Amino acid sequence: MTTKKILPCAISAITLLWPQFSNSQESATLPAVKVEGQVQTEEKASTPVEGYKANSSFSATKTGTPIVEAQQSISVITKDRIQDKGALTVQDTLGYTAGVSAGSYGFDNRGDWAFIRGTSFVQYQDGLRQLFGFYNNVRPDPFTLERVEVVKGPSSVLYGQGGFGGLVNMVSKRPQGQQAGEVGVQLGEYGRKQLALDLTGPLNEEGTLLYRMIALTRDSDTQVNFVPDDRDLFAPSITWRPNADTSLTAYAQVQRDRTGSSVGFFPIVGTRFEGPNGRIPSDTFISEPGFDLYLAKQTSYGLEFDHRLNDVFTFSQKIKQSDSAVSYNSIYSAFTPAINADGRTINRVAISQYNAADSFTSDSQLIAKWNLGAFENTSIVGLDYQRVALGGARGVGGSAAPIDYLNPVYGNFVAPVLVDIAGTLQRQTGVYAQNQVKYNKRWLGTVGMRRDWAKSETDNAPAARLDTSTNTAKASLGYITNLGAMPYVSYSESFLPIGGLDFFGNPFKPQQAEQIEGGVKYETADGKSLFTAAVYEITESNRRTADPNQAGNQIQVGEAKSKGVELEANHRISPTVDVLAAYAYTTAKVTRDNGANQGKRLATVPKQTLSLWGRQKFSMLGMPGWQWGAGLRFIDESWDGADKVRTPSVALLDAMLSYETGDWRYAVNATNLGDREYVSTCLARGDCFYGVERNVVFSANYNF
Repeated sequence: MTTKKILPCAISAITLLWPQFSNSQESATLPAVKVEGQVQTEEKASTPVEGYKANSSFSATKTGTPIVEAQQSISVITKDRIQDKGALTVQDTLGYTAGVSAGSYGFDNRGDWAFIRGTSFVQYQDGLRQLFGFYNNVRPDPFTLERVEVVKGPSSVLYGQGGFGGLVNMVSKRPQGQQAGEVGVQLGEYGRKQLALDLTGPLNEEGTLLYRMIALTRDSDTQVNFVPDDRDLFAPSITWRPNADTSLTAYAQVQRDRTGSSVGFFPIVGTRFEGPNGRIPSDTFISEPGFDLYLAKQTSYGLEFDHRLNDVFTFSQKIKQSDSAVSYNSIYSAFTPAINADGRTINRVAISQYNAADSFTSDSQLIAKWNLGAFENTSIVGLDYQRVALGGARGVGGSAAPIDYLNPVYGNFVAPVLVDIAGTLQRQTGVYAQNQVKYNKRWLGTVGMRRDWAKSETDNAPAARLDTSTNTAKASLGYITNLGAMPYVSYSESFLPIGGLDFFGNPFKPQQAEQIEGGVKYETADGKSLFTAAVYEITESNRRTADPNQAGNQIQVGEAKSKGVELEANHRISPTVDVLAAYAYTTAKVTRDNGANQGKRLATVPKQTLSLWGRQKFSMLGMPGWQWGAGLRFIDESWDGADKVRTPSVALLDAMLSYETGDWRYAVNATNLGDREYVSTCLARGDCFYGVERNVVFSANYNF
């Protein structure tokens, strides 16, 4: 059965099993008044949150746990935070989060880049994995999101492979019981013009059918010459709630992004250091107009089903099918970037790719909430599955003449010819169980375990075959003191399968990571402020390194460690003033290696990050509805992975001014207000990346 047949079959299965799920005939015919308005006293994943502070996280435990009671580090970025910050990308939403260094590779339109606790993150949407492979997907748009949740540390017990440093789960906007609408216009630098629409509400008088429709179109240039940032997006969804115990949501999203080579992979001399003729201008485009392209298209659709079987058990099912493809043409600095002896030209290489991904993901859960004396338990058992087919084509035979970056003249290149590449089929099945317990309203504990089976096959490449299985576990303990603070300790594991064989034909073992974390959380009595602190150590093992006894072989004795301290505050000083503060100190280095990497710091990981954001509501000239905000982001120095090239620290300023009157909201947002030109990172292979320049955007939103 193909993945495209699974969704219709799932709908049929739910229809056939519906009588068995219903508690009784009365449950199926509850009076309409119990559904009308969809009043929700419990915060759910897609419930709108007013202000900067959410009460619960759904990504860390999959059960909806109060953040202050979760025995691990979690940060939730609400829609109000996204709006006030003026975030244009998911990467932007992460900029004021402890332990997260966002925009690691500067201004790069191909994806959202960040490091969590010293390593890149895994991206999820609504609890299902979003990205597979590289450069075959669209970038999620913040306008479609209700919140962004950051789970820090290894998380394989609930999510499977990947995520040594953490994961980012984006929660989509879903249909709501109250009629509401929003039309928004954005105008900004680089000719940015965007129109967005968001409608939601009931479709019938009983309130059992709800809808949401999100649409967006954008035409824009960028800080790099000849590189657009255009987008068209349509995301409808519908929810059926026949009674208070049952919900079925069907959704779809069609998105098309058109951009280009915003990253030139410029050489270290000419960016980080002065070149013969100064530094390469950050707006330099060394690809070719008319040829350069990064065109991403994606269609996804899925179902979310929840049914409360009785007072103890709730069944939940999520399934998603996604088809995406990217046409990628680029010309950039040669593989060892350098300015030529003439002091003006850079050698170039031409590439063409067509990357396609066909993915199906699912997660089935049975949740039980039950008590045993003074023990309050929340248990979950689940089965998740991922299947992704990767394929496409690669360009061969292309070439490009060197280009004068001070006075570029275009047209001297030969486009590569696309040739089909071998397809890869990846599958992962995981079974997991977790129990959360609260004893005597004070003691909190969580234990979980998981078993995964991962397989991968590439056409005509038996040596790349992967067939492995592994176990992961986690455990944590916390205690709520008389002061309301909760100190805790936790242990968690993660794994990443590695395809291929060693010199002797043996398959590689999965790469693994384990974390020990200790921390404390405190929520004020009014529930308006949250303060957290954490210390951690992540040990990453089974890294491949050179075999000292056999040339050409790799053995898995490599190890890396990431240690750090994180402090975060989400504080409401008064009804008109909110402050966000975050600080992280991170050391990440290779602790065991048979080669030159021994003892080297991991690339692109800043030693310290500090951020501070505040907003204040005020009246001006007798008119209420004004609000201003300002923020500081400090990113400390980082290294290239070989401890040879240091990228200096940088401090960036952001600002916001808004005015609300009636149903209208007007705002001006500025990122990197001082227009600081900086290098975000340099790598040992010889290239550097320019950071995001000042961007000022005016927005007008009508809410009805």
